Amino acid sequence: MAHFLGVDTGGTYTDAVIVDDAADLVIGKAKSLTTRADLALGIGRAVDAALAQSGVAAQDVALVSLSTTLATNALVEGQGGRVALIFVGFDDGDLERGGLIEALKGDPVVKIAGGHSHAGMQAAPLDLAALAAQLTELGPQVMGFAVAARFATRNPAHEIAIRDLIRSATGRPVTCSHELSAQLNGPKRALTAVLNARLIGMIDRLVAACERHLAEIGITAPLMVVRGDGALISAAMVRERPIETILSGPAASIVGARWLTGAKDALVSDIGGTTTDVALLRDGLPEIDPQGARVGGFRTMVEAVAMRTSGLGGDSEVHLITEGLSGGMRLGPRRLIPISLLAADHGAMVHAALDKALSSDKAGDMDGRFVVPMAGQTGGLSPRELTVLDRITAPMPMAQVLTTRLEIAALERLVARGLVMMAGVTPSDASHVLGGLDAWDASAAAKAVELMGRRRNGAGERFSNDPRALAQGIVDQLTTQTVECLLEAAFDEDPGFTGENPEQLARHALTKAALNRHRGVIEFTARLGVPVIGLGASAPYYYGAVGQRLGCEMILPEHAGVANAIGAVVGQVSQRATAIVTSPGVGRFTAHLPDGLQTFADPETAMAATEAALTLEAVRRAKHAGAEDLRITSARDLRQASVEGQAMFVEATISVTASGRPRVAHAMPEEAVL
Repeated sequence: MAHFLGVDTGGTYTDAVIVDDAADLVIGKAKSLTTRADLALGIGRAVDAALAQSGVAAQDVALVSLSTTLATNALVEGQGGRVALIFVGFDDGDLERGGLIEALKGDPVVKIAGGHSHAGMQAAPLDLAALAAQLTELGPQVMGFAVAARFATRNPAHEIAIRDLIRSATGRPVTCSHELSAQLNGPKRALTAVLNARLIGMIDRLVAACERHLAEIGITAPLMVVRGDGALISAAMVRERPIETILSGPAASIVGARWLTGAKDALVSDIGGTTTDVALLRDGLPEIDPQGARVGGFRTMVEAVAMRTSGLGGDSEVHLITEGLSGGMRLGPRRLIPISLLAADHGAMVHAALDKALSSDKAGDMDGRFVVPMAGQTGGLSPRELTVLDRITAPMPMAQVLTTRLEIAALERLVARGLVMMAGVTPSDASHVLGGLDAWDASAAAKAVELMGRRRNGAGERFSNDPRALAQGIVDQLTTQTVECLLEAAFDEDPGFTGENPEQLARHALTKAALNRHRGVIEFTARLGVPVIGLGASAPYYYGAVGQRLGCEMILPEHAGVANAIGAVVGQVSQRATAIVTSPGVGRFTAHLPDGLQTFADPETAMAATEAALTLEAVRRAKHAGAEDLRITSARDLRQASVEGQAMFVEATISVTASGRPRVAHAMPEEAVL
């Protein structure tokens, strides 16, 4: 009998489940707060509690699989380590494309000569000397490097040479763009490489924390990680390519939703602390986004489920809109530590600060807001940023940290770098005020919400004199934005609205009137045509109102709060290798293989050789990713042109996929157990 352990590390909670593989049953589950300072603590508490509930011994666990929203959350919130981009053969205009400058956030860029042509031939000599002179200075200032060379997918030689130089000169992690995607579009590949490099330290700490606790309790089973398309890869592989874990948690939730409910057609909505992730199950399977995963405003080249991820969760920052006479409210996209949670660990400090603010008749912008220091690399910080960081020696009120308003920008930069977290009012706090949640300090939440209500709108009036009324308004705003997320996904997936803007349709006055069942000279009615599967620990509390608003069936499965952890252990390993065959001249057909270019006299021989090489590469990757009993599939996308009635070869894209169940630890024979 095989027992699998699934772990999901989110922004707020870490979940663990024990699944009996033979019986398809969850026999143990547990939740623990995610401990950012030392992820192993939260993982350990959840894993130990799940094992204790199941009665399964650690040595009897045959497979461990991990899903996470940490990478997704970091991109949505604009966080991550400082990196340097080595940009080879590109010009300044290329930096403006695909959101690359926005993704860099002021991090250094080194432009050097080099790169290749569309046919894979060297376009300019590689200037390694120019790079070597800068690496000594850059090495201590960044946590990693991203390398992108022009047409590297046609010939990766320059990226490989630069990677080897950086590793020998600095010892820092290096991400090459050709390792992440075989597609053209150099700036977009560079963007993906930058985001990957930014996430390496975070995901490495997560995997190491999980491995450390597994070793401590005697679990020797292989550790897998969920990729953004729902497939599994080995922990060793994900350390090199953490970008593939964006949408890992959401992908695992889709797999878990299908396993829990058996539903074939439904919208799956997973609410966490930081994000709400929505995807469509069609005939039991999620769609794969053909354009690459889009997270936090960035369109990457990472294969992932077609998922709409919004910065909306139980711990989203509450923004009061002070413009206009009546003002308004908006949630997210940044996650805050809820006041009720901070007070659960630092009650005396939090209550003292809240009571002091309540004793004054004046409402301050920083009332009810706190800062919490986090560990991380500080290279590249400005003197002002370092000064502010040095003051944050422990969790403390924000007003105690900032001496002038000029330092607000410095604090925001520290938050973006992940060196500081902010605490403030969130929907979780509002839920504590209303009695829907009771896990943390409800009295601290009530004080913070009361302070927020003292702020004034454009008419000079307080937003609210009743903390419960304001708390209900916050929960209602979460309902409104969740409905918008679901409608965006529905309009995007409905073929009747192809070519329309789903964001605009979801917020259109006619849509709102139809949901309100408007009855007048014109009558409108609208409802979702498929059920919604609500996942996440807080889904049972929030999603009843969402279902009523959309007029649809709301499915809340028994284990909705740990669906990600379940999905982590019921998936498969899958690896795909892709290459192209081009024709640079008459009678010449070039295969752009992983280890270099090869030229053939006819297209069929070139494609057959490419397919054979890709099969070896896909099998190698799948085994490295932890798969066994592999199934091999291949596909050819042939482009031809018609010249005088004759078909002429232009280009072919060859793909080979190797997939199989993850390799599991084999239990010892009973007679061998002493």
